[in-house]
Amino acid sequence: MLWPRLARALVGRPLTDAAPAVPQPTVAALAERLAATARGRLGRSLAIREVDSGSCNGCELEVNALQNVAYDLERFGLRFVASPRHADVLLVTGPACRNMREAMERALACTPEPRWVVAAGDCAVDGGVFKGSYAVEGGAGAVLPVDLLIPGCPPSPEQLLEGLLALLEAEASGQK
Repeated sequence: MLWPRLARALVGRPLTDAAPAVPQPTVAALAERLAATARGRLGRSLAIREVDSGSCNGCELEVNALQNVAYDLERFGLRFVASPRHADVLLVTGPACRNMREAMERALACTPEPRWVVAAGDCAVDGGVFKGSYAVEGGAGAVLPVDLLIPGCPPSPEQLLEGLLALLEAEASGQK
């Protein structure tokens, strides 16, 4: 019956998994390197504009995790901005959908130099599970000049941070 099950669900404890342990030394070391590299290269913090070009929102959850209490990367100089006019990095998630092509091109045109484009997640790398669909042109590289690929479905916040750090370190040493 529905009513007894509903009563048990309302009175009982929630059935959720414990949050995964965040490796604090790793996150702190990566964030410290990122802050030092970004300030050395740009003279200020790194501003990121996240562009969802048609994803399943798995990557967006991980990108949002960068801003939560566990990672809180704003304190290390990594910040997300609302406009590509204020961004240094376009972080693209999801495949390059045909209906988002113009929006992605406009976002790139609005982003001032020096700028980088990062494709985060398998869908942004090559189309992922959406590859071959009539509505998908492929990965972000089909529309934008991509500087860094961060594979994963979805990539973890640590992978995103490590990728951004690798991009800045390569740019600073002239290896781009």
